[in-house]
Amino acid sequence: MGELQRRLADFAVARDWGRYHTPKNLSAALSVEAGELVEIFQWLTPEQSARVMDDPETAHAVEDEVADVLAYLLQFCEVLGVDALSALEAKIERNEKRFPVRKNGHSME
Repeated sequence: MGELQRRLADFAVARDWGRYHTPKNLSAALSVEAGELVEIFQWLTPEQSARVMDDPETAHAVEDEVADVLAYLLQFCEVLGVDALSALEAKIERNEKRFPVRKNGHSME
C-alpha cells in the first residue's frame, strides 16, 4: 500500500497538482467518488446489487470507482501523514471492545 501511495504522490507532483491536494479538496474529491460508487447501486434491489459483478461492464465501473475512492483516500492520508492501515487497526480494536460478541454470535448493544 505504501508503494501505491508513493506512486500517487509522485504522479501528482509530476503534474504540479500538489497545490490542489489540500485536505479539504481531497476529502471533497473522496466524497464525490464515493457518491459515484453509490450511483451504480442507486436503483438496484438488494438481490441485483449482490450480482453487480456478474456483468463485465458494471463490474468494470465498480472497480474504477473503488480505485478512485482508494486513490483519493491514500492521497488524503499522504497529505495529513495518516497511516491508513494503523488507523484501521486501531478502529477495529476500539470496535471490538465497544461491541463485544455474546455467546449466540450477536453483538451486545
